[in-house]
Amino acid sequence: MTKFLPLSKAVADNLNNGDTVAFEGFTHLIPTAAAHEAIRQGFKDLTLVRMTPDLIYDQMIGMGMARKAIFSYAGNPGVGLLRRLRDAVENGFPHALEIEEHSHAAMANAYEAGAAGLPCAIFRGYRGAELARVNPNIKSVTCPFTGEVLAAVPSVRPDVTFIHAQKANKRGDVLVEGIIGIQKEAALAAKRAVVTVEEVVDNFDDLHPNLTVLPNWSVTAISVVPGGAHPSYAHGYYIRDNASYLEWDEIAADRDRFREWMQKNVIEKTADDFAGRVEHLRNVA
Repeated sequence: MTKFLPLSKAVADNLNNGDTVAFEGFTHLIPTAAAHEAIRQGFKDLTLVRMTPDLIYDQMIGMGMARKAIFSYAGNPGVGLLRRLRDAVENGFPHALEIEEHSHAAMANAYEAGAAGLPCAIFRGYRGAELARVNPNIKSVTCPFTGEVLAAVPSVRPDVTFIHAQKANKRGDVLVEGIIGIQKEAALAAKRAVVTVEEVVDNFDDLHPNLTVLPNWSVTAISVVPGGAHPSYAHGYYIRDNASYLEWDEIAADRDRFREWMQKNVIEKTADDFAGRVEHLRNVA
C-alpha cells in the first residue's frame, strides 16, 4: 500500500548504503529534491543507474556517494560535460568511480526487461559500435528462430527508483504527463518506487484514460514536493531553468567552489525550499 510521507522519511525508509538506485528523468521531471535529500542523509557506496545522468548525478558523485555508474550519455544538457563525474573517473576524486556505459537503446531495453522480470534485454543494437570492447556486459546472442545475431545486456532492476511526477491522487496512483522518458519502466523494474509530486488531488476522474498512470500497487511512497524537479521542468507547472545549467558548469569546474555550493544550496536546505525556486518560472509554463 502506498504511503504518503515527508520526503526525508521516504528517502530514509527506502534507500540504503550499497543500493542500486535510479533517479530517473529524461530532461523532464528530474527528481532533484529526492536526490538532494539523499545527499543530505549521506548515503555511500551507491550504484547509480540513469539514462542521461546530469546535474544530480554530478552532485552525488562529487559528494562521494557513488561507487559505480551505469548509464547512457553523461552530460550537462545543452552545456557540456559533467565535471565532477570526469574528475572521479580521470583522477579518482573524491574517490574512484567504476563506470558501465551503454547506448540509450540498451538502457531503455534493460529497464523494460527489468520491469518484465526478465534477466536480460535482447535487441538490435551496437552494430558498428565499439562500446563492447570496454563494457563486458554487452554480449551477443543468436536468435534460435531466425539465426539473427542480436545484442544482449543485463536487465536493470534497481533496489529503489525515485521519480518526479505532476500529480498523485488520494489512492496513491500517480499521473505523469509530457516527456516521460523511461520513468514508468524504471519504477516498475524496482523493488521499491518513491515518487515526488507537485500536488495531490482527490481523483483522476476528469483525465483522459490514456495518460500515463502508475497504479498505487507499483508505488511504495509518495512525497509532495512542489518544484521538486528544479532546475528541470514539470510540464504544466514550470519551465526549465536554463540559467542554472549554465551556472553549474562553472561551479562544478572547481572542487572548492563545488563543495561550498553544495553546503549552501543542498546540505543547509530542505525539500520545502524547492517551491520558492520555481515561482519565477511558473507564469510561463
